[in-house]
Amino acid sequence: MSTTSTTTRLSYAASDVAGQLLFCWVMWYLPYFYTDTYGIPAATVGTILLVARWVDAIDAPVWGLIFDRTRSRWGKSRPWFLWLSGPFAVFGVLTFLTPELSQGAKVAYAAVTYIACNVLYTGINTPVTSILSALTPDPRERVTLTTFRMLGSKLGVLIVNLTGLELVRVLGQGDDRRGYAIAVPIFAAVSLALFLAAFRNLRETVPVETKPLPLRGTFGALRGNWPWFIIFASSLLFWIGFISRVTVAPHFLEYVLHRPDLLKLANGLDFASLATALLLPWFCRRAAKATVWALGLAGMLVGQLVIFLGVQQGHSLPLILAGWTLGFVASGAAMAMPFSVLSDSVDYGEWKTGIRAAGLLTAVGAAFCLKAGAGLGGALPMWLLDAAGYVPKAAQTAAAAHAIEFGVVWLPAAAFALALVPVLFYRRFERLEPQIAADLARRRAGAVAQQKGPEEIGA
Repeated sequence: MSTTSTTTRLSYAASDVAGQLLFCWVMWYLPYFYTDTYGIPAATVGTILLVARWVDAIDAPVWGLIFDRTRSRWGKSRPWFLWLSGPFAVFGVLTFLTPELSQGAKVAYAAVTYIACNVLYTGINTPVTSILSALTPDPRERVTLTTFRMLGSKLGVLIVNLTGLELVRVLGQGDDRRGYAIAVPIFAAVSLALFLAAFRNLRETVPVETKPLPLRGTFGALRGNWPWFIIFASSLLFWIGFISRVTVAPHFLEYVLHRPDLLKLANGLDFASLATALLLPWFCRRAAKATVWALGLAGMLVGQLVIFLGVQQGHSLPLILAGWTLGFVASGAAMAMPFSVLSDSVDYGEWKTGIRAAGLLTAVGAAFCLKAGAGLGGALPMWLLDAAGYVPKAAQTAAAAHAIEFGVVWLPAAAFALALVPVLFYRRFERLEPQIAADLARRRAGAVAQQKGPEEIGA
């Protein structure tokens, strides 16, 4: 067993606080900002979201390959906190500026800044995931570190959800454009400071090969890596469902429930996911990680069904909020487990093929899934709203209201149900973890002995 220090755990948590302080604005509020503040049509917003996120079909593996070839005195993953935190902060701010432009130029500005922000987030968030396999070789300690990361993530989301829109209102004094232009830079500055703190305190302690692999060799880590393919498929579907929920939530509360004042509460309930995320190490000591993961997804599906019951019973607010809360509580396990087991799939790939490609596997398995899933999860309900005749700042037709309800209830429910299926096959690979850890430890010890040579060993 290898226990990491409190400084390492808190610094790892800080890395995801930093990311969420900016990217939470993008994931949770940007569609609503585009339609109701910047005046971009819903269908166009959906297309921007999809195109931008699917750019990650290209940039996520490219980032991964770059990380696997990184050699610096700070390690492979850690230096990217230093190099990318500044550009990410700058484009996070630019994404929420609203220059006075023609409609076409406005759409082009939104697309360019949003795509750049997404690409940079992939670049800085992937090392947050890939560094986990270098912080400790112990699968159990990785679960603990993932729990701290989820604590940081949820804290960042909570801060934005509880204070972000209120700051926009207060600082804008009735002008939302001005409010966003002042509020978002404050969050960007704190994000930058936290990334630099994580860079200063984290250390990569697990030894890796010193020579970069050829391009073709890096992709060899995918060969027969079924745990990774399970993680990829389930994560992609999870993010489609999760982002559909939060994308349509502002429209649902304002135009269906006629309670826009509840948005802060509804989004703030994401913090309830810590009820399960903080207990992940305890759960995983008493049950298989695959079981905990599957129960998280099943809980999210049940939460969607409770929301449906609330909609059916005259838009019962207690039932809808109960289902919404249950979904967030269950998401603590459903969201955190893939990040934890991704490092195990890196070990599996090295064990099976001799190739350790942490950058590529985590970039595609985490960042690409998050971004591509979020692209579809954001675009699909926006397209549905536009097709149903959604009009911002107006009473909605019955068709538009039904489209909003579908985006909040049934699109996420279908995605969570499908995400559960591949997880049911993960446990057979989880049973191999003790053998994999022992075999890799022997290989690494042998490699170190070879590098030292017989005379040095004898001395």
